[in-house]
Amino acid sequence: MNTRAVPDAPRPFFLDGSAGALFALHLPAAGAAATREAVLLFPPFAEEMNKCRRQVMLQARAFAASGRDVLLLDLHGTGESAGDFGDARWDVWIDDLERGARWLLERGAGSLCFWGIRLGAMQAFALAGGALSSQVSRLLLWQPVVNGKGFFTQFLRLRMAAQLNTGDSGETTASLREQLAGGESLEVAGYTVSPELAGSIDALNLKTELPAISCPVDWVEFSTRGKGLTPASKAMVAALEGAGVTVATHAVEGEPFWNTPETTTVDGLASSGVAMLGAKAA
Repeated sequence: MNTRAVPDAPRPFFLDGSAGALFALHLPAAGAAATREAVLLFPPFAEEMNKCRRQVMLQARAFAASGRDVLLLDLHGTGESAGDFGDARWDVWIDDLERGARWLLERGAGSLCFWGIRLGAMQAFALAGGALSSQVSRLLLWQPVVNGKGFFTQFLRLRMAAQLNTGDSGETTASLREQLAGGESLEVAGYTVSPELAGSIDALNLKTELPAISCPVDWVEFSTRGKGLTPASKAMVAALEGAGVTVATHAVEGEPFWNTPETTTVDGLASSGVAMLGAKAA
């Protein structure tokens, strides 16, 4: 007989944010527990989140079935939340996520797992090293970005690639950064990015600003050829371990679902994610 708990249907609602209403999706934990670990998603950036939505929902449902409350937020200026993407600011996003974390704690969570995807891992590190550090049980990081400037350079190249298709190849990443430095917002792949947000992302570097965290980390990277972690990730893991952080690394075979042309998922990832956290919530 299958005795696996079945979670209730996801519950949408709006959470108050400092810059406007935040659309939230709560997946209640299946079963009853006096104390349980809850999971807060730290989403990836721009179009990467749209590519991830199916995989995120598969994983979120699996976490809920394992007895964990799960909260998914659209940050300010994204998804169904208030504001436009051009209004987004890094510090506002951090505040949005802190509000989500506190909502889970107020609902009765005994501890929090911060689940960061791509650039969201940077936000998870930032919040785990702040006022909520004692409530954070672990970080679960999928293909974490470790260098904001390198990440943003790749993002700017999406605009350059689109212009090549129209025969206009006059821009470079340097010239685009000059426009941002001059106070001009840029449209990249359908997203308007403010100079403030671009500058905040450019300044992110886990190598030079090692986060002060004490919780364990599950570091997950994906490859279609069975490769392990990238050299940059290996160096970052070594730095974390050198600072006394317990890090478990996981090399998962699967497509990079956050940037594939078609929406895709990784077989077995949802059950693997639950196993990384433990079959039952603490």
